[in-house]
Amino acid sequence: MAQEAPSKSTLPDYDADCYLCPGNKRAQGDANPQYENTYVFVNDYSAVKETQADYYPDHEAGSLAARLLQTEPVKGKCFVITFSRSHNTTLADLTTAQILPIIQTWTDIYASHVSPSSPLAKLVEPTAIAPHGPGADPTSPATQLRYMQIFENKGAAMGCSNPHPHGQVWTTTSLPEEPAVELAKLREYRKHQGGKHMLEDYSSLESVQGERIVFENGTFLAVCPWWATWPFEVLVVSKLHKRALLDFTDEEKMALAQTLSEITRRYDNLFETQFPYSMGLHQAPLEGTPEEIEASHFHIHFYPPLLRSATVRKFLVGYEMLGEPQRDITPEQAAKRLRDCGGELYRQKLS
Repeated sequence: MAQEAPSKSTLPDYDADCYLCPGNKRAQGDANPQYENTYVFVNDYSAVKETQADYYPDHEAGSLAARLLQTEPVKGKCFVITFSRSHNTTLADLTTAQILPIIQTWTDIYASHVSPSSPLAKLVEPTAIAPHGPGADPTSPATQLRYMQIFENKGAAMGCSNPHPHGQVWTTTSLPEEPAVELAKLREYRKHQGGKHMLEDYSSLESVQGERIVFENGTFLAVCPWWATWPFEVLVVSKLHKRALLDFTDEEKMALAQTLSEITRRYDNLFETQFPYSMGLHQAPLEGTPEEIEASHFHIHFYPPLLRSATVRKFLVGYEMLGEPQRDITPEQAAKRLRDCGGELYRQKLS
């Protein structure tokens, strides 16, 4: 199959109509400051809010509807974090040093929401999150929240409506389903394996076998995991047990920045395009039991949809939706292809 022509970025460095560019007004009328790298503000279209009314269905107690149609009211707060002032960049375009402020902002906003009763609270230092508009202080949640999901949707294929480099943070009073399932399995493994941590053991195994590794440094391992569903799915995991961002030293944060740079650049180089994905951090809950916090292990999921080229994507349909996912290529094949895509970002070679 012929390789499609490399895609070039046609976006300007600044877009007067972009609600994320420095100095521009957003939907609610607030103006962005002339920020340099990261900028945090409460999402103008938040999916959950601290002040929203609790929803309880009008089911009669003891009824069949009350038994089968159960709900749990959730409150929370949603934020947007810009990654750069430049409208036409992505994580793949940024250097390790330029990604580091993003990781520090993630750490600061997590620290500002962690429960005082959490074992992680003793690691919290004064934060320096940039100004973010009147009444939009991410350091002051009205109530203690249970979980923080930090994520990025890159590309229109993943529902991203604005190409300006940015991510999101959703904080909620409940523990979402995916992190809850993971945490239950991490706790179970630790209980039955003499206190060992599953992802620490898994990273050791992958380091020995080597065939699914995309990139590694002294702190992090990036692999196409054994259980991957998406063709070029990547798991970034700390080699040693780290519960959350707060556990990382400055040197380890730099290693994380390097890992994110390597993965996103290899993604773009693979099909010479702006490679779409959903990426998210999983770490210890903001509030939880000592057992939950200790069992947690920091890791990052990358879920990209592309399969064979910049325009051919994988669809989870039919048997994969009704039965179980099927692999189009093995994780070992995917890892090798991504390993071979290192080096300079392809866009920098285009005239």
